[in-house]
Amino acid sequence: MKKITLAGLAAGFVLLVLSILGLYTTIWLLPGVASQYFDPAFNTDPGRTMLYYAHPFIISMALSWFWSRFKGVLTGSFISRGIEFGVIYTLIATLPMMWLIYSAMSVSFAIVATWFVLALIQGTIAGLVFEKMNP
Repeated sequence: MKKITLAGLAAGFVLLVLSILGLYTTIWLLPGVASQYFDPAFNTDPGRTMLYYAHPFIISMALSWFWSRFKGVLTGSFISRGIEFGVIYTLIATLPMMWLIYSAMSVSFAIVATWFVLALIQGTIAGLVFEKMNP
């Protein structure tokens, strides 16, 4: 349990830093997509901002537990195991949710695509952290 928790916290910190960098990168590289977040559909209540910063830790703790249960199935090198873990997480958890969001909510395909890519990157980075801390 200690390995799962420590690996989850470490991955959460890494994902938090990358999420913040990704936010600014999106604003810089894709200003049209970033401007869509000013739509009233997105909550801008400052009191809920901490939920955004807690997300990397929530996802990393869940993925750390999943890693501990699933790591024996993955084979290959350090990099290939991390990538495979990210792809598996993205296909199992993210693709169905993005499909549902795009079909039921008024969000653009570009936003859903960036969320999908973010999930793939998060899963892969988390897998690499877990591979190092909990092989």
